[in-house]
Amino acid sequence: MTTTTPNVLVIFTDQWRGDCLSIEGHPVVRTPFIDRWASGARRFTRAYSANPTCVPARASLMTGQTAQTHGRIGYQDGVPWTYETTLAGEFSRAGYRTHAIGKLHVYPERHTLGFESVELHDGYLHFARRHAADLAEIDDYVAWLRTVSGRADADYAEHGVDCNSTVARPWDKPEWQHPTNWVTQRAVEFLRTRDRERPFFLFASYHRPHPPYDPPAWAFEQYLNTDMPRPPVGDWAHGMWGAGGNPADPASPYLELPPEQSRRTRAGYYGHMTHIDQQVNRLLEVLAEEHADDTVVLFASDHGELMGDHHLYRKSLPYEGSARIPFILGGPGIEPGTDDRVVELRDVMPTLLGLAGLGTPDGVEGLDVLSDARRTWLHGEHTDHVMREGGSVQWLTDGRWKYVWRSSDGWEQLFDLAADPDDLHDLSEGEPDRLASCRAMLIDRLRDRPEGFVAQDALVTGRPVSPILAR
Repeated sequence: MTTTTPNVLVIFTDQWRGDCLSIEGHPVVRTPFIDRWASGARRFTRAYSANPTCVPARASLMTGQTAQTHGRIGYQDGVPWTYETTLAGEFSRAGYRTHAIGKLHVYPERHTLGFESVELHDGYLHFARRHAADLAEIDDYVAWLRTVSGRADADYAEHGVDCNSTVARPWDKPEWQHPTNWVTQRAVEFLRTRDRERPFFLFASYHRPHPPYDPPAWAFEQYLNTDMPRPPVGDWAHGMWGAGGNPADPASPYLELPPEQSRRTRAGYYGHMTHIDQQVNRLLEVLAEEHADDTVVLFASDHGELMGDHHLYRKSLPYEGSARIPFILGGPGIEPGTDDRVVELRDVMPTLLGLAGLGTPDGVEGLDVLSDARRTWLHGEHTDHVMREGGSVQWLTDGRWKYVWRSSDGWEQLFDLAADPDDLHDLSEGEPDRLASCRAMLIDRLRDRPEGFVAQDALVTGRPVSPILAR
């Protein structure tokens, strides 16, 4: 533990898979600058988003609580964020200069969530655009883009690519006007002009690699002709999720894309990552010019992206592409290396507060990942949003085994991640005792839930669900 008060920098991305770093051995994507930094940091190889869509995942990050406690078990916009205790609020109370840049995805959009100041760009949010009188009122990047472009009607979405689709194309404006560059530019400005009498907590939150897949042309094109292995597809995929697909919709969560189209989608996704990698390097270099030795840095994401695994796209489901995330922590008092303990986003709050020498508030349920604490089983869930199956997907993992239960029809799955890291082989029929043990653990976790998932010590299917639980 450092004896001085450290600065804290959280570099947060949206929809970045846990395996998509070249230091993780990914066969295609290249992230040389993050790799270099990560080689001197602690890399958690079994990090998960327990509720893998933007809103519930970010609520866990900012409150240190499970979804069942903070109440957001699925995706729903327009619900006020009324949490009294937040990650940023604790740092603000401790005298830190707290600032957020980029995506928060809260409501109301200008809710500061405990930060002293916010420069906002949430990306394309349908709900926000429908109720805002002027987009610039809820998006500081838009106001900036209109100023620097000299166009009062400038919009980052005018190229027309859907914010959740598999369509990919190069960015249509100068690279320095890309939202990724804007987050970095504003973060650099903060570092260079901040009050040096106070430690800082800076949340640099990149909207990408979330769609639209529109990286700069150089980043997109370098992957177009790259050999790419076909995404892994379990033999259970079509039967379990195929009914949720629409082959005419490029934003469909289930798509059996032809190879060339799949390659183009992945080129857009990986291009975003390489672009962010260079922008992160710029940010870390400026940090090194300032106070490299007294800054804790966390690199993480709210969730992953299925990117064709099992013919699935987007997120929300418990498969590794969607639920596993990068979680890398470096700085004073942090021993470098890899760590295979199961960690999740609610662990960020107690970990960072611990590094700053601050106490963990009552009600925080996460673990300090630098302590000796070890989570035996992670419970994840998501009330259906993407697949529209009308139910909830519940899951458990200890980092080796993964159990999945779909509440709409009771479909169960069991995977051995040690032998099958891509969730290819469903062992639910071949491991009846383990399946029963996992089911019993899930029953214990769901026993008092208001949906009525449990009755007479058994899981109940077909129960009505909502993305919001009453708190």
